[in-house]
Amino acid sequence: MDLLAPELWRGLLYQDQGKPEREPERDAPSESPSSLMDTYGPSISSLSSSSYLSTHYHHSANFSSSSSSSSSVLCLTPPLPPTVELPAVLTETRLTLDVYQGGAAALPLIWGSLPGQVRGVQYLRLGSEEKTGLDGALDVVSHLTELRSLAIRGHCFYDSQGDPLPGLLTSLPSSFSSLCHLVHLDLSFNQLSSLPSCLLSLPVLSSLLLCHNHLTALPPDTGQLSSLTYLSLFGNELVSLPPSIGKLKALQTLDISHNLLQHLPDEIGSLEDLVKLELSHNKLKQLPESMSALLSLRELVIYSNDLRLIPHCVNKLPLLKIDVRDNPLGRPPTPPPLPPAPDKAEIPELHLGFNQHSFCVSSAGCHVFLPGGAELLFPPECLVTTRRLKWLENRPGKKLVQLEEHDILLSHPLELRPHGITFLKPVEVCLPYHRTKRREVAVQRFDGQSWSILPTILRRGSESHSSHPGGRPARLACCTVGQFSWFMVVSRPVKDSCSLTQAGALLVSSSDPGIKLQFPPDSTVQTRTITLQVLQVSVSEVQALCGDPQASVSPLLCLTQTPSIQFLQPIKVQVPLPSGVTGHTVDTSCLYLLHGDPTAQTWTDITSQVSLYVTHVYAVFYITHFSWYWLWYTTRRCVSGVVRKVYQRLKQFKVQFLVLQRKTDPSQVMLQCLPSNKVDTRVQSLSEQYDGPQPSDLCDLLEGEQFFAGFEKGLDISTERPDCLEGRLCFVFYSSLKNLKEVYICAAQSQKGPVRGQVSFYRGEVPDNLPEEVARKRKGQDSQWLATLPLRLPALNSENNFIMEEPQYPPLNLGDPESGYLTEANLLSISLQIGQDWRVIGINLGLSYQELDRIQYKFRDNLGALVLDMLFLWARGQRTEGPGAVSRLVEAMIESGRRDLAEEIEDIVSIGKRKYSESLRRVGLEAENSTLG
Repeated sequence: MDLLAPELWRGLLYQDQGKPEREPERDAPSESPSSLMDTYGPSISSLSSSSYLSTHYHHSANFSSSSSSSSSVLCLTPPLPPTVELPAVLTETRLTLDVYQGGAAALPLIWGSLPGQVRGVQYLRLGSEEKTGLDGALDVVSHLTELRSLAIRGHCFYDSQGDPLPGLLTSLPSSFSSLCHLVHLDLSFNQLSSLPSCLLSLPVLSSLLLCHNHLTALPPDTGQLSSLTYLSLFGNELVSLPPSIGKLKALQTLDISHNLLQHLPDEIGSLEDLVKLELSHNKLKQLPESMSALLSLRELVIYSNDLRLIPHCVNKLPLLKIDVRDNPLGRPPTPPPLPPAPDKAEIPELHLGFNQHSFCVSSAGCHVFLPGGAELLFPPECLVTTRRLKWLENRPGKKLVQLEEHDILLSHPLELRPHGITFLKPVEVCLPYHRTKRREVAVQRFDGQSWSILPTILRRGSESHSSHPGGRPARLACCTVGQFSWFMVVSRPVKDSCSLTQAGALLVSSSDPGIKLQFPPDSTVQTRTITLQVLQVSVSEVQALCGDPQASVSPLLCLTQTPSIQFLQPIKVQVPLPSGVTGHTVDTSCLYLLHGDPTAQTWTDITSQVSLYVTHVYAVFYITHFSWYWLWYTTRRCVSGVVRKVYQRLKQFKVQFLVLQRKTDPSQVMLQCLPSNKVDTRVQSLSEQYDGPQPSDLCDLLEGEQFFAGFEKGLDISTERPDCLEGRLCFVFYSSLKNLKEVYICAAQSQKGPVRGQVSFYRGEVPDNLPEEVARKRKGQDSQWLATLPLRLPALNSENNFIMEEPQYPPLNLGDPESGYLTEANLLSISLQIGQDWRVIGINLGLSYQELDRIQYKFRDNLGALVLDMLFLWARGQRTEGPGAVSRLVEAMIESGRRDLAEEIEDIVSIGKRKYSESLRRVGLEAENSTLG
């Protein structure tokens, strides 16, 4: 049922435009507070596009010539950007200043230059994020006596951390009572602690939105707002409602959800025209019997309260739909909580170091803080006996990581052992991650065979356990588990789901409320699970990729269902028109609806095959099966091919490669691949310790794509590594991880003197979901060269050492035929990964405290040299200790909690043994052949 306030708003819009346009029918009686204004007026995104503004300005037949001449004289800089001219914000009856940060400060400027034209404005939108500009604008608003709609909202813009900027409106001047024509007022996302008294004097105010403020009570004379048909108090701090609420006789929609209401006044039964009542997420324990008089009520939303009984008279209301989820209906009253036992001990805390990879948990529980910001919370009595548990941060790879389309890996896989252990109570696992805008963050679990997404709660970590000393606590993605396995954090487009029955349903995107799916009754026989994902796309990036400066796109819709069968009735889909396009300016011959096949990675133009029409802000079309849908506005004709190429490019990341040498030891080389927007900061942070060529040119890589780094022209890696294939280091690119490796290099055997070599990067194995035609171009090691960077290795002196000021270490070979060999280069490679664990490892290797203290004092400013000296001191002492040196090193690493290094040493030795056996076989065959000859 359409409500009176939206109908009146629509009538005002038609009156302003001169003729009605076709509007989409209302999907539900209640619109969200933000969408109520946006549905019937230009969207923020459309107003921010200069192409739309220019077109709209030239197509406004009633726009006075005086404004056109004045716009060339009036300068809006500051406070608006230099490129913004007057027609971009002001039409005959509409002034929009909430699409530019600090735009409210422009209102006094425009008022001072064009008071006659501004006085006739009927629709005004202001942002409230800047206090000084807002105060000046409020002084002007009271003079705009023709205003019919006014929006002064916060949360229009975001700070550098991606958090929305709050509105700073705390009150309204009493002069606002002169706005006698005001019908719609939106003051959401501000700092109002009480209802401004001037609002009580507005005679025709029918729609009032006060969402997300700090209202604790309404004034006793609230009933003076007798013209109200729509009132939203969503997200405040109201404890009760005044009895005068019953005097709002015209009220049709009342939204008081997400407050602190404990009871409702009996006078609420006097709202005879009330159609929808929203009371979810309060603390209501009962409903008044007077609600039986609400004969017009069609929808009562009371989920997430403390209701144990619904009055019989309310259940008997005709045509009433009630949502009672998450209420303790039928349960006995909850007894008052018992006072906490005075002797009950708090859960103990345990802070682990990088070298502590195991810990014990008893039946008392434990709160474990891992290095890097991760947390594990074991509740009391989750274990019967004390158990030793282990953790390990793994390198991401295909075995542990599987990403869906558009997923991004945000953390390294965290392995918790033993895998088979079962807890009596759920254990909370919290992993740190970096924030991503407009995306959903979730914990992914790998149980050794399959991957699954776990229900995830996001929170900040402990104040005393920041991942960076002195910094803010880490952002944590938390889940509860009953068994241990591998866990990692991924980000993905926001998923919204609903259960579709034969009665029909409405699914609204939480990331963009303008995107809706309406399922009519009888569209299915069996119950299905519907999932909607929305991928926001940068218009400027699309324009650059397709070469069309006028191109624009809507968000990309990814629709899925279980089971996957066609619907019995067409499904109505509503999406915002591409940015910069409105129903008045759209050239329908340039509007295309594309259907995507996620399996074949193809796009098909289906514009002529569906029922597609546009309103002022939205496009509406009907479908009978689910897939990907993308609305395009472009002057190009071969649309399908262009969209396919643009989509493939949008999935790629612009990256640069770094090749840096440590200043104190040029044979130590760091290789890293980062998105281009992170490179400058990274290079600056490494400039004190590393030196090298400028970062590479821009290259394209996919999330999870493999690439190789090869040392060429006289350079070689000086050690055998498990991640080194045919002389090339193997990487897997993840945009939110470091993608970093450090190695020691040496000159090739034939090289003498300084070596001017290079490092080249090549594409490797690509993700499975890449289209076949693209994958074909990326196979092979040399066929897909990415970048090459120069690398210089200094000459060696007569003692076969680099000509450096700092002392180097004598060459040695550690080990024996039985346990295997480790070369000097192997030890150098291992030393790079020891870090702060060097002292614990030294003790487990048998070095004395005096020796370790001497090493620490000698190299107190150089951790790398400190680790090398410790490791080589032990290695030189093994010459007289007999066989088994490698085994002793492996045991010391395990005892020190560095099983990862122990496994790497075993891999290196295994590779060496295999090569040695192969060489013996070759020698044996050659000797046999010579004998036969």
